[in-house]
Amino acid sequence: MTSAAGAAIELKEISSAKCFGGLQKVYEFYSNELKSNTKFGAYIPEGAQNKKLPALFYLSGLTCTEANFIEKSGFQRYAAEHKIIVINPDTSPRGVKIEGDDESYDFGTGAGFYLDATVTKWSENYRMYSYIVKELTGIVFSQLPVDQKRVGIFGHSMGGSGALSIGLKHPEIFRSISAFAPICNPMNCQWGQKAFTGYLADDQSKWKEYDATEIAKKYDGPEREILLDQGTADKFYHEKQLLPENFVEVQNSKIKVHFEKREGYDHGYFFISTFLGEHFKFHSKHL
Repeated sequence: MTSAAGAAIELKEISSAKCFGGLQKVYEFYSNELKSNTKFGAYIPEGAQNKKLPALFYLSGLTCTEANFIEKSGFQRYAAEHKIIVINPDTSPRGVKIEGDDESYDFGTGAGFYLDATVTKWSENYRMYSYIVKELTGIVFSQLPVDQKRVGIFGHSMGGSGALSIGLKHPEIFRSISAFAPICNPMNCQWGQKAFTGYLADDQSKWKEYDATEIAKKYDGPEREILLDQGTADKFYHEKQLLPENFVEVQNSKIKVHFEKREGYDHGYFFISTFLGEHFKFHSKHL
């Protein structure tokens, strides 16, 4: 395919492994949005040679790369069962060497927060929102056997925040939404305030564009069911970093949230892998 700027985008296959009858691939390409090379995972179930299949985009959390979900979650079993292509990008630009981008785990490298930065220092490369919504979807739809009318999005923690906000802002692309332990109201938690101040400066009208709770208040698209999973032993839940209740309590007749509190589960991939099957069933119903 070609980008909006007209430059040809070439996918380089980094790896491919057979898994539950399908193929788990990792691709790399030069992103015009991020101004850097970037990788993404693509699980292609058996049968995609003959017809286009529904797809799910998965957005990972802080410190993750595209590898974490591929290697830790075991999602391929469910993707194969439901015949769903799964796409999972990295969480930030890599190798752009901006001063301060590696100073903390919750800002800069591995912490793109799925927004388009407006602060000059970060604005050229930190465009994860446009990367996901415009560039990656365009590449996936043109080069992989995806049925564009059957696409969903889900994610974890920072990626759960991205999945909720992007999914609600773009119902024309994403027909289903779910999240594991998402940062639901980043304007009101330490993680979000740090990221938003750093990437977007002090203009809180800009912050609201990437805050799922604020977006839900004004959502006026097609009716949406959302599955939201939260472990009760999650330390970040107790530290008020996630604030799922703020999202669940939004009064919007077009959004129905299924909020599942999982007794004794924490914030990690053991929690995710335990309930992934339910998320695939949820998305499969809508796709």
